[in-house]
Parts: sequence; C-alpha cells; structure tokens
Amino acid sequence: MTVILEDRPIENVREEVIDTLIYNYSHGVISSEAFERRLDQAMASQNHQEIFNLAADLDKTTDSEFNSQKERKFNVNYAASDNDETETIVNILGGSCRSGQWTVPREIRIITLFGGADIDFSDAIFTTPNVTIKILCLFGGTDISVPEDINIVSKAFCILGGIDNSAPSIASRQAPTLTIEGLVMFGGLDIKIKRTIKEKFIAFANQMKTIFNNRV
Repeated sequence: MTVILEDRPIENVREEVIDTLIYNYSHGVISSEAFERRLDQAMASQNHQEIFNLAADLDKTTDSEFNSQKERKFNVNYAASDNDETETIVNILGGSCRSGQWTVPREIRIITLFGGADIDFSDAIFTTPNVTIKILCLFGGTDISVPEDINIVSKAFCILGGIDNSAPSIASRQAPTLTIEGLVMFGGLDIKIKRTIKEKFIAFANQMKTIFNNRV
C-alpha cells in the first residue's frame, strides 16, 4: 500500500528529492545553475508537493556507489577508542590547531594565556555522543569550528571579553552534542559553522560528478 505524499515525513521526502537532484546533476542531466536553484528550494520549502515537484521530471535512480559515498560524507564519524577520557590543550604565548581526522575524547580542557587555540570538528572522529569542552581563556582567543549537523550548548561566560556563537543549538537528536563551559576574560571565544549543509551537498554533488566522469 502506498502512503499518500502529505502523510509521509517531510524530511524523508526532502532527502529523496535532494538525492535525485545530486544524482542527476552528477550525471550531467541538469546544469549546476538548475541544481543549486532546485536545491535551495528543496531546503527552504515546507510543502510536500512543492518539494516533490522539484524532481518530478528527473530519473530517481541511485546506485550502491552513490549510497556508499553519501554515507561516508554525511554520517558522523563514530569509533571505539582507547583514547584518554580527558585531553588538555595549553597555549601560553603561543597557539595550536587541531583539525582533520582526530579522535575526540569525552572531555577537552583548553587553557589559553596570551595565546590562541583553533579546534576544528569538521572531520573529527567521535567516541561518545556527548563531549564537554572546558575553557579558560585569558588575554587570548579560542576558535571552535563545527559542521552544521553538530549540536552546540554554550554555557561559557565572559568578563571584559566576547563570545560569538553562530553555530546551531539543536541540529539533530542523533548528532553529537558539544557542551562548552568556562571563562573568557580579556579575550574571545568564537563558535562557528565550518561548512553549511548546503555547501556539503554541493561538494558531494561535485565529488560524484568527478567520479562519474572518470568512469566514462
């Protein structure tokens, strides 16, 4: 029995349409301009029929390679690890950067004194869905970059400093949650999105287009 369109979860309809748009763009069926225009509309609309119509004229076929690449691109990296439960990052009169595929412990302590720390969770490998980041920032700065599908809870407070949080507070119930707490004094804490979900869709579509072109 087929469920009528309006009774289906709208996010499932949206995901199927976006998959169809990416697949057809990667195979040269629609132009990049048409792909981005329809993608914007699919992400913004809250109407089942409007979203469905964006791919009504396209082949809805996907393949195992597409699904495998999508899973690698969009699923949060979880892995069992014997990594220490707590990691401490200290920057005094200097700076450090943590990025790429690195293993995230349950708790991270960041101390910056006349220095800076740049922590990027874009490709990080999580060992737990709940991570606590404790910050002590004195006369320095801490930058935390996250993908759009990570939950952020900010409990940090500042004295004669600044905290700029442009990351989502609730992204997904299944996504990891970063709880940030601590003190910023005569310094700054910047929590920002490294790459939006739209940018990830476009990057994935271009990746699939390259893969398909190399096969031809």
